[in-house]
Amino acid sequence: MKLHSFVVLVAAASRTMGAGQGLVGYGITMYKPPCAFACRDAISGATLNCSTTGSDDMGGMSGMSMSGMVMTDPSCYATDDAFLQTLAWCVSTRCKNMPTWKLEKFWQENVAGTEAVQPDPKETYQQALEKISGTPTALYNATGSLNQTSLVSEDLWFAAYNTDTIFENQESQQEGFGLIILLSGVVIPIAVSLLRFVPFPTAWRTKFNAMIIDPPLFGHRHDTPVFFGIALMPKRGQALFILYFIVINTVLSAVNYQYADPNTWYPGDGWRWMCMLISNRLGLLSFANLPLVFLYAGRNNLLLWVTDWSHSTFLLVHRWIAAIATLQAILHSIIYLDVYIKNGTHATESREPYWYWGIIATLGLVVMFPSSVIPIRRKIYEAFLAWHIAVAILIIAGCYWHIVFEFKHQWGYEVWIIVCMAIWAFDRVFRVLRLLRHGVKTADITAVDSEYVRVTVSGVSASGVAYLYFPTLTWRIWENHPFSIASGILSSTRSRIEVAQQIDGDIEKISNSSDRAADKRSAVSHRPVSSSQTSDKPPEMGITFYIRTQTGLSSRLSTRSTIPVLVESGYPSHAPLFESPHKAPTLVAIAGGVGVIALLPSLAGHPGRSKLFWGCRSQALVDDIEVSGSLWRVEKELFIGKRMNVRDVLESELNATSEVCVMVCGPEGLSDEVRTVFSEVVRKGNGVKARLIVESFSW
Repeated sequence: MKLHSFVVLVAAASRTMGAGQGLVGYGITMYKPPCAFACRDAISGATLNCSTTGSDDMGGMSGMSMSGMVMTDPSCYATDDAFLQTLAWCVSTRCKNMPTWKLEKFWQENVAGTEAVQPDPKETYQQALEKISGTPTALYNATGSLNQTSLVSEDLWFAAYNTDTIFENQESQQEGFGLIILLSGVVIPIAVSLLRFVPFPTAWRTKFNAMIIDPPLFGHRHDTPVFFGIALMPKRGQALFILYFIVINTVLSAVNYQYADPNTWYPGDGWRWMCMLISNRLGLLSFANLPLVFLYAGRNNLLLWVTDWSHSTFLLVHRWIAAIATLQAILHSIIYLDVYIKNGTHATESREPYWYWGIIATLGLVVMFPSSVIPIRRKIYEAFLAWHIAVAILIIAGCYWHIVFEFKHQWGYEVWIIVCMAIWAFDRVFRVLRLLRHGVKTADITAVDSEYVRVTVSGVSASGVAYLYFPTLTWRIWENHPFSIASGILSSTRSRIEVAQQIDGDIEKISNSSDRAADKRSAVSHRPVSSSQTSDKPPEMGITFYIRTQTGLSSRLSTRSTIPVLVESGYPSHAPLFESPHKAPTLVAIAGGVGVIALLPSLAGHPGRSKLFWGCRSQALVDDIEVSGSLWRVEKELFIGKRMNVRDVLESELNATSEVCVMVCGPEGLSDEVRTVFSEVVRKGNGVKARLIVESFSW
């Protein structure tokens, strides 16, 4: 008696703790023990003494009559003697080697059904079994009433057993497939990044990157939009990673399906069974891709700190994985729509909350694409950003409620969406923390010319890239834009005047492509720092930005002299584990316009030879940056108002016997030209040792 009480107590405690946490096959079981679940499933469709029959006034949804439909609620299952005793006898004969406590656990949790809240059975498994006197003689064969203790036919039990075990195996397998996609999306970037520690010969590495990694997949444009200006062509290295996701999703969507024959859900109907499995698989894999979509899009993506991949690379892959997830969601919806229409149940199912929340999520994914093409992103960036966030929230809400309304929290499908929420929350919380670090500051705005302004924020220490918020410039206080930090120390007024006096009359001579080699020496500035350049005031901590006044928020800056600003800083130009450009003995920096700002820290900190090739239309911008002292001791060649001959520059500089690091930042066309010429020179050269770093902001 004491043992019996203990077993019942264990079963009740297990019921309180729930069926498990995690995913099906990874913390959650569906039909364990299968021998017992098969017994219940075999008789769950029987008409019991407490079952009710539907009538026309009981719902008649969408004009469908419910007259004659038998319905059995959980309380009926939990109290009907014939059901309880038939189930107990079936379990006792088909689960002979199962420990009693496991059977009691099954009984307590599942006799009434699988709802999150349901009545307990009126008696335990052993109590129901003890009420049976002798072997039952009646036989239940899947249809009709169950009004006495009966035997469950072997064929019926096996069909239920086959259905449960195969379906659970399929569900567990697809969760494993989802984990493969998610984990590989994290592990592969880390593993590939670790290859830089393998001591391959520098010349081999250079040629491999120039042939396999750096060039665009097709053509010569990567930063410049292609396909009528609506998309970016991935580089070959990026394309390999994207191809992996396309292949792995395609393969995992197509393999290892198993038909349950016989089965109790769709007897003799293999088409409906396979449609169910395929649609479920596609929906699950779509969910599994979504955490990567959110992870790759974040500024605080942890992979940016543990790999040497750029933010622009992750953003590009983010869009491709989003496309894969969208296609899977569309197919999931279409297949189930076809099944329900052919079954004649569409009118009823489409009124269910799970249905329309699923439609909301799918439509959200679909409309995201045409509204995210490059022309829209660039012309109305602020509106795009707000729309993108709003639709993303709608997608997550739709996915979550689609699962909860259909399955409650039984099978863990919502875990994938909760992971998305956690990733997004992590990114947003860290953004706020970065903002709070500096608080509200005042930005001093100085017009450099009609095209550029200089924004100076004192009292802030930062480097790399910062996102600036101007809450009084627009009612959309959440709007922000990324800018490269030109300097982390503000020069005093006196030092700026003295430097300006020194460089007055010493403007760079500009060489064209035909006589650049002859005039190279005269086009180079060597400016040692004299004592007169030292200010009486100690340097003031602060950061400086140069912003091109285009449209939207940046265009309104030119009308202000001072403005409150929030600085979200702490984002390095390169990942912390990125191989430093300082490793190469020679640094060649190629800049276009205000893109020079992203290269200044590397030029200033390089211990070996460094040279800047800078093409700029604005003499005023060149003068302002030189006055700031940012180009002291920098060997440079300027092309003001003239086109730089990139091929001449690279063919000349890449002939060095030592390793050369080439950095470029500027307009899209310049970045693409440097990438193309660099790859050609390396491929044709013999033993060239070089590395290319492109500071790209064409997101």
